[in-house]
Amino acid sequence: MAKDPAILAHQEWLGYVQPVGLVVSIPAMLDASVRVNQNFAPEHRNFLEALPTGGDGEPIPEVSNFPEFVENVLGWSRNDLYGAPGAPELPTSLEVSLPDYNETLRATYALREFEPAENAPEWILLIKVLPKGTDFDAVEEIDSRHWQASPQAKFERLLRQVHVPIGLLVNGQQVRLVYAPDKELSGYVTFKLADMVTVAGRPIFGAFHMLLSAERLYSVAERERLPAILENSRKYQNVVSTQLASQVLEALYELLRGFQAADDQAQGLLLHDVLAADPDHVYRGLLTTLLRMVFVLYAEDRGLLSTDPVFANYYSITGLYEKLRIDDGRYPDT
Repeated sequence: MAKDPAILAHQEWLGYVQPVGLVVSIPAMLDASVRVNQNFAPEHRNFLEALPTGGDGEPIPEVSNFPEFVENVLGWSRNDLYGAPGAPELPTSLEVSLPDYNETLRATYALREFEPAENAPEWILLIKVLPKGTDFDAVEEIDSRHWQASPQAKFERLLRQVHVPIGLLVNGQQVRLVYAPDKELSGYVTFKLADMVTVAGRPIFGAFHMLLSAERLYSVAERERLPAILENSRKYQNVVSTQLASQVLEALYELLRGFQAADDQAQGLLLHDVLAADPDHVYRGLLTTLLRMVFVLYAEDRGLLSTDPVFANYYSITGLYEKLRIDDGRYPDT
């Protein structure tokens, strides 16, 4: 059965950027009617025009003025970007003091809700702009009196302690969307400008614009905005994990019953020695086998293993499943 084009489009850009941890899930994006715009030529043209050009007239994938860039490319309002020229200053409530490290964590900019509702979050996301080319994940080489940690680790701590789970790390060449909700593991996805300027990288730009445009942050319905998508992605993941655990457990019991039936048919000769030496050995072995099958199925579903017809038909788990399904249809009583 052919896959939904919307699913394929999301799989394409996610495959390019390779998120680390859980940031956005395809079911959550589809539920929020988030689609990759396939006709984004005007937006991509604005993106290229917002970049500096070299002597040959080609765009240089660098951002030197972040407020100007997001205003022209993503449609953000300068007035809502606190800390930007002409906008209000950042409040001290968005700072985290670390006296033990002689350091204060603070953002460069913060995007504020247009009209925050009562008891609702006031800030959509924080932005930390670093010097051009800074490695987000390398530990900064500073004196021992300061916190020896990477910009990513420092930014995550800032997001958690000021209770703003969404942030952008920017180093002039990359924009990293970070999601660090309280009491949960963080995740991030990095958009490289060098990829987005190329023809092949246009799907990456389409996703970048899809997630971070002013429309996605402000204009659409609440359940379709970026904070809701990121939050619901975690909920979908929990549902999927629960369902998968239930399926694995059911399969485990089915295998155990099969082994027991085979042992009974062999009058105890099949499992007698194993159960006498270690009663849990069969259980652990079957569970290990099932978990390895889940891993291989994940790899096969994403095309990470061979797609050669010989492998697919005779060696893959997916091929085995198809054979069993056909046999079940032909011989339903056995």
